[in-house]
Amino acid sequence: SPVMKLPQLPKYIMASVIQSKVVLEVSSKVQSLLDSLETTTLDIAVTGEAGAGKSTFINAILGISDDDIRAAKTGVVETTLSATPYHHPHLPRVRVWDLPGIGTPSFQAQKYLQLVRFERYDFFIIITSERFRENHAQLARAVAALGKRFYFVRSKVDQDLWASQQRRPSFFQEAKVLQEIESDCTRQLKKEGLETPKVFLISSFHLHRFDFHRLQETLSEELEGHKRHTLLLSFPSVTAAAVQKKKSSLRRHIWKKALLACIISALPGHPFHLNLPMLTETLKNYRQHFGLDDASLEALAATVSKPSHELKNQVRSIFARDFPEDAIRVVLHQAALCGQVMATVLKNQVPVFNNLVAGAVSFAAAYYLLHTALDSFAEDARRVLEKAYSLEMEVEGSLGYPSPGFISKLRCEGMAKLTRLGRRREHR
Repeated sequence: SPVMKLPQLPKYIMASVIQSKVVLEVSSKVQSLLDSLETTTLDIAVTGEAGAGKSTFINAILGISDDDIRAAKTGVVETTLSATPYHHPHLPRVRVWDLPGIGTPSFQAQKYLQLVRFERYDFFIIITSERFRENHAQLARAVAALGKRFYFVRSKVDQDLWASQQRRPSFFQEAKVLQEIESDCTRQLKKEGLETPKVFLISSFHLHRFDFHRLQETLSEELEGHKRHTLLLSFPSVTAAAVQKKKSSLRRHIWKKALLACIISALPGHPFHLNLPMLTETLKNYRQHFGLDDASLEALAATVSKPSHELKNQVRSIFARDFPEDAIRVVLHQAALCGQVMATVLKNQVPVFNNLVAGAVSFAAAYYLLHTALDSFAEDARRVLEKAYSLEMEVEGSLGYPSPGFISKLRCEGMAKLTRLGRRREHR
């Protein structure tokens, strides 16, 4: 029988098929990296005696008010009978657990930890509103023996300061009172056999004061990898330094989103505008991480007893105002224009690489967009904090990240167009 000859495919078709296969494989790996980042869990255990302010503390670090339907129940009596998880409003894989109180005379640390399933928590926060006692130290030692970290929080320090001022108004010195409280806590814990206890003085109603920022820094330093990133995103930013750390953590992962945009555009027949939903969703997440969405701003306004519109007026980034796609298109268009000449030349001389060049242009455009938006969100967050807490914060300039030569020109032209766009919207 005659041998059937297979038709020979044109080289550009074969190259296109190979290119598509490679791009899809890379796309799968990039998506896997993003999935591992976005699906990281963080479980925080909060325990202490009844009335110590556990539930109020949980609500504070979740950024929700005590009367929110999602809030932990608060009260002067023990309301927690079993380990109860409370999910972060924007990061559902972050859970803060309200554990049963440990103030009973028959408290046994080992039995308690087995009851609350200690293995599922990343670390423990042990809270008291008075002196630390034997129960607290006993629990800490048992937690350490099981390979988990623990931190001591002395709550309600604002009430202690007020009481001290009422008793001796003429001799009141806030710093001195705080030092006395911290020294007493440390002394009591050392007396119970803990050599170097980590004690943080906190008011759940005034997180921007006292040691909350120090607690946040300590936790982030002692967590690793994706869990550290997740913690930085989940905790409220109440200082300019916290805003900067959150921005830096997000910035380290921009390349993954930009690479995904590049891959989508590199596939034959996939125009760049298919990236818009992904980029828009990313900007929406940035806005929530910095507490610039309406719900977060209203909750903060209620906490600081200020009209919400005063805080909302500090949000000036055009990306934070209902995410107009036309604003996103302006920035992307400016970035893409600078690569069109190169893409046209390569297309004419090496047609098979046309899609790859389009992908490279898409990477630069998406990278620039996300960097620009992240900077503007961070600036907005600092202004909101300054207004909310009546603080004077030093506004940092641009960090000056490495970029292609056309980026400096884009920054001027793109921002000018965004300004004109914003003015037209305001006149409507």
